[in-house]
Amino acid sequence: MAEPLTVFYAFPHALGDAGIGWTAWNQAAELAAAGHRVHVVAASVSRPVPGAASVLTTLQRGRARLPHRVIGRENAFALHDLLTARALRRIAADQHVHVVHGWPLNGPRTFAAARELGIPSVREVPNTHTAHAYRVVADEYRALGIEQAKGGSHTYSQSRLDREQAEYDTATALLTPSEAVRQTFLDRGFSPARLLRHRYGARIDAARVHAPRTGRGLRAVFLGRCDPRKGLHHALRAWRASRASRDGILTIHGDFLPEYRAVLGPLLDQPGIEVAGFTSDAATALARADVLLLPTVEEGSALVTYEAQAAGCVPLVSTAAGADLIEGVTGLTHRVGDVAQLTAQLDRLAADSALLERMSKAAAARAEELGWAAAATRLADAYREAAWLHAGALGAAAGEGPHVRAG
Repeated sequence: MAEPLTVFYAFPHALGDAGIGWTAWNQAAELAAAGHRVHVVAASVSRPVPGAASVLTTLQRGRARLPHRVIGRENAFALHDLLTARALRRIAADQHVHVVHGWPLNGPRTFAAARELGIPSVREVPNTHTAHAYRVVADEYRALGIEQAKGGSHTYSQSRLDREQAEYDTATALLTPSEAVRQTFLDRGFSPARLLRHRYGARIDAARVHAPRTGRGLRAVFLGRCDPRKGLHHALRAWRASRASRDGILTIHGDFLPEYRAVLGPLLDQPGIEVAGFTSDAATALARADVLLLPTVEEGSALVTYEAQAAGCVPLVSTAAGADLIEGVTGLTHRVGDVAQLTAQLDRLAADSALLERMSKAAAARAEELGWAAAATRLADAYREAAWLHAGALGAAAGEGPHVRAG
């Protein structure tokens, strides 16, 4: 058994909220459950972190939160970064901290403080390199004739690029949850040694394995934000062209960008399409479906792809989805924007119920492997790799030559 680690975990948003807040909470909670000493510093906390060594909030006192927009997002992130760096110095003065784990926009001060204190640091990369994300998402909006909203999370911002670049440069290593993400950093000249692989997970206790198909038609589901980035238009085009649309059902769960829904009008108005709206019960939606459609244009490693497999719902996803699946065994991938390839996959599973059932069972059998507890084990391994990288850099700076890892 490896020795437990002391982890300083910094998150500049609401820990436990939907989206990356949920990802971060699961990481912190499972690290603590595995016996690691986790010090959490977050802008706010919407759900407790069981077993945490300490929890500090920088933009929350009691139940009162200071929304980022009140003082301006840039100012809020800067304040959080300042207070987080101070907290790190205070905790490191009392005990040995093995690693600092920060998220996008947490700020360079925290990583700089870690460097000054001689502590290795890792920066979470929940999506592709931001410059890549800006480009491919803008291209998708442009192709659909939709204008991106000013200030949107994937609308070009030089100040955000500069801030993130400072974090990339200051951290010891970057945590990449998929090969798709890793490649976008390699394409921009990042050292492969600094790009550590880990992965995300699913709450296995919430998974509900779906019942085998009894009717004739294929049951498909789309779960996610209904905007150009998630590629729903590609899913609808593939569905319309496939034999699955003759007697199957595609259920769409998610909130629509109004302009996007207007563009999709004719594609949504076809037999077998059910627009069900947002659901907070993804487990039930996946349990009712045979396949998950996620032809996303840009992603990090979509949690719904883990949740789908745990439920026995076969993912049919783009290579950009960052899915941890076994190709042809627990799921199928297609090239980004390749509607013909996705159509062929729908046709194949609609026509071969035995194959669909084998893939469903194989996916569900991976549930424990895809859980957050297993993800925390891999994350701890990545921390140790960062420590080795940090030690090697210190040795090289001291003229000791390259360090070689035993084994």
